[in-house]
Amino acid sequence: MNPAFSVVFLTTLSGAAQGLLIALFGVELAERLGLVAASSAPSPMFFVVGAAVAVVLGGLGLLASFFHLGHPERAWRAIAMWRTSWLSRECLALPVFLACAFAFGVAHWLGSPWSLAIGALGALASVALFVCTAMIYACIRFLQEWATPLTMANFMLLGCASGFTLATTCAAWLAPSLVGALAVCACVLTLGGAATRVASLVRNARLRPKSTVQSATGIKSPKLVQKSRGFTAGAFNLREFFHGQTAGTLRNVKWAFLVAAFAVPFVLVALVALGGGLASVAASVWLLCAACTIQYAGLVAERWFFFAEARHPQNLYYQQIA
Repeated sequence: MNPAFSVVFLTTLSGAAQGLLIALFGVELAERLGLVAASSAPSPMFFVVGAAVAVVLGGLGLLASFFHLGHPERAWRAIAMWRTSWLSRECLALPVFLACAFAFGVAHWLGSPWSLAIGALGALASVALFVCTAMIYACIRFLQEWATPLTMANFMLLGCASGFTLATTCAAWLAPSLVGALAVCACVLTLGGAATRVASLVRNARLRPKSTVQSATGIKSPKLVQKSRGFTAGAFNLREFFHGQTAGTLRNVKWAFLVAAFAVPFVLVALVALGGGLASVAASVWLLCAACTIQYAGLVAERWFFFAEARHPQNLYYQQIA
């Protein structure tokens, strides 16, 4: 498939925002359950700033999605098929998530006793949005690279990994006592995301196309060889369903995202977690900011590769050039 950067940014930005809100809710839930000592309880500003970051990231993702529309003025029609379309459900779930994240931040700003309930709704909205986004691709059965439960696992784990890394960064600035626990969670989620993503890479490398040139053309000869795609000008099929990059480019992108999305942020966050009180607050913040930046760049490359590695059956007929 030909990756659209508008969708790449939508899924990575909103995924990080969803993971961040889940992390904030988890911190408040742990505090209410007495798992966080009263002396170590985070200030309301930790939740306010975290929620604001989630709203900004989610809003940027929503803005990016408009660049994928041929007629942005008709965007409201995307919700019309919510009974049968995962895309329509995503269009409904994203504004609900943004509203919950905004309300969560306001509740902490005002000291509302309903903040935990709002956070729970926000966490549920985050999970629902993960499901809707992932199912847009996982439900397409003829794209074997996407039609697997690993698609759902990867969207959730990668979004939560980046979200918890962001939460750890906010904690280093506003709630240092939480850095250790959040850093451990971020490292575990990053490792989990790496494991499922590598599993999907191994699975996809072993896939064999169900369609052939014979089935695509209807010609049963076993010696059939395609020499031309039948036309010389560009076409929608060529632009939309094939990325046009070489195998070497795909290989380089794959190794780049494995290092940037998983290996480097894991090491940086682990350094902060293991450093404890040895590192200054400023050093921790800088290390974690670097981890967030590098991880997000890696996730952009990962999502680009996710789209590019999907081999649309139509390319059996249209990809060849005389």
